Amino acid sequence: MSSRETPPYRADHVGSLLRPPELLKAREDFAAQKIDAEALRGVEDAAIRDAVKLQEDVGLRSATDGEFRRATWHMDFIYSLGGVQKTPGQLKVKFHNAEGDIEWTPAAMHVDDKITLEKPIFADHFEFLQSCVTSATPKLTIPSPSMVHYRGGRAAIEESVYPDMDQFWSDLTAAYADQVQAMADLGCRYLQFDDTSLAYLNDPNQRAEMAAKGDDAEHLHESYIRHINEALSRRPEGMAITTHMCRGNFRSSWVAEGGYDFVAEALFNELAVDGFFMEWDDARSGGFEPLRFVPKGKVVVLGLVTTKTGELESKDELKRRIEEASQFVDVDQLCLSPQCGFSSTVEGNALTVEQEIAKLRLVVETAEEVWG
Repeated sequence: MSSRETPPYRADHVGSLLRPPELLKAREDFAAQKIDAEALRGVEDAAIRDAVKLQEDVGLRSATDGEFRRATWHMDFIYSLGGVQKTPGQLKVKFHNAEGDIEWTPAAMHVDDKITLEKPIFADHFEFLQSCVTSATPKLTIPSPSMVHYRGGRAAIEESVYPDMDQFWSDLTAAYADQVQAMADLGCRYLQFDDTSLAYLNDPNQRAEMAAKGDDAEHLHESYIRHINEALSRRPEGMAITTHMCRGNFRSSWVAEGGYDFVAEALFNELAVDGFFMEWDDARSGGFEPLRFVPKGKVVVLGLVTTKTGELESKDELKRRIEEASQFVDVDQLCLSPQCGFSSTVEGNALTVEQEIAKLRLVVETAEEVWG
């Protein structure tokens, strides 16, 4: 066993970090027109510099901007695609936690014109991140193309624009392929496609919802995998691509349940990525048995440290669980991370920055002891 010199790293993390109070205040002031865009960007810049330093100080070899310039992990990107319009939130998403249920009504989207990439999305975000790192590899996280379809399905795509869904997917994946190339041209060597659908579809309730919308829920994951591969068809040599699969992460709550058994065989053998960030922080995630499908050359980042509570995991328990996972795939094909981001939306999860730092440091220290 050895450390890894290319992403994903033995100790890694998903992407989003808790927003500092001064950034949340600046966003409120900007929305109320108390400050202008330049002033907001100045606060964002300072917060991102601090976030990069935090990541490097705890020993992480990758660094993100914490997604500090976004409202959510996915919609800021999706709304930037040509042909996608923001519409009033109509779909209530029910999240669950230990205390009960909470509802979130996010802004919705509608595809009312041909999908295009008008200009590279988050290019300025990535360039600023590049300027901040000193030792870590800068990582950009974006939603996978599946997310443009999963929330609204066919009903969110104007039929007069796309009477044929094959053309929708062709335009969407072409836009994504252009995005991947544009980021590579900027020097991005670590790109992550975040995709809740590939985890949600393990839940029979989620499959039933998609079937009710008219989708072939039993094979939808295979379709998504194929389209992600189309989006990555022109990825350049030397660019590491990972995906992260999550069952929902909003204010320490979740949406879906169930192990990865339903999608595992197609996921590991067909999805053309280098690494898989996967949740395994509690019983909702199922067992490690699906790892038996991981082929040689692929890496799985075990999300064993939860971002949903501040309670710090035991290092011995993390090592025991890594050993348990290694019964199904070579331990040299495993890495360690938190199970999701700490703040998939601006609201953030129910823990403190100090607890966030302690969890990231725990990931680094445990990985060093397991893999060297």
